[in-house]
Amino acid sequence: MKRRILLVDDELAILLTLKAVLEINGFEVETAASAREAKSKIKNGRYHMVITDMRMESESAGLEVVQAAKKAPYQPAVAMLTAFPLPGEDWHEQGADEMLVKPMNTQDLLVQIEALLVTHEDNKRSTGKKQPELAVTDATPARKNRTLSRKAVAAH
Repeated sequence: MKRRILLVDDELAILLTLKAVLEINGFEVETAASAREAKSKIKNGRYHMVITDMRMESESAGLEVVQAAKKAPYQPAVAMLTAFPLPGEDWHEQGADEMLVKPMNTQDLLVQIEALLVTHEDNKRSTGKKQPELAVTDATPARKNRTLSRKAVAAH
């Protein structure tokens, strides 16, 4: 079973570009174009990771997605994706495990996602909580040093 990611962004070009990059590199990706859609998918689906844009239909939309993901019983890793990172550790205090800043080199993005998935799974195991199982398989980045076009990853 491939690792499942829910990708949330209200900019279609970014959503489709990142979805393609992640799928090429072995992930199963579902998308949502709003916080409302994402919260519904989190509630009704199962994901290893949720990556959400911070600012969508409202300033707090991304945080709503993070909070919904953190409440999910299957405990996905959570990353915020933004062109406007919060200062200091505010994003971590809001519940995100990682802050991904766009635009970014796709190889760097894949390395960060892989590292977060491994760390997150290790942390879940070390807490001793019995978690519903999600199968995880390795995905090897197939393409190196690809950069998302600035148009596709325009500041949000």
